[in-house]
Amino acid sequence: MTLKKENSTFQLNRGTIIECPVSFTLEKIGGRWKTKILYTINKYGPVRFSKLRKLIPPITEKMLAQQLRELEADNLILRDAKPIVPPHVEYSLTNQGEALSPIFEAMAVWGRNNNPSFKDCD
Repeated sequence: MTLKKENSTFQLNRGTIIECPVSFTLEKIGGRWKTKILYTINKYGPVRFSKLRKLIPPITEKMLAQQLRELEADNLILRDAKPIVPPHVEYSLTNQGEALSPIFEAMAVWGRNNNPSFKDCD
């Protein structure tokens, strides 16, 4: 059993996070993979699971599936399963997800302007 240091600053702040629009947005799209998944779907349009896996090589299948479920639950992406054999599933952005496009574009511009290795990236 691991003991927690009850009087640590982290434990004290943990329950007193001030909610604001930025923290709400980061809660929905934050983390290592969600922004990459959303940006990729935004850039390439509706994509299948296997294509997402190829476009984001470091992500594991398990993590991709988990992140896609969370994004779908948050109504940022739409999972379209076609009733055929073998199963054909495509992921696309919902209206809420598409509303994030200007944010991703601004992040991409900022990244290109502040990292010389991204100058030639699209």
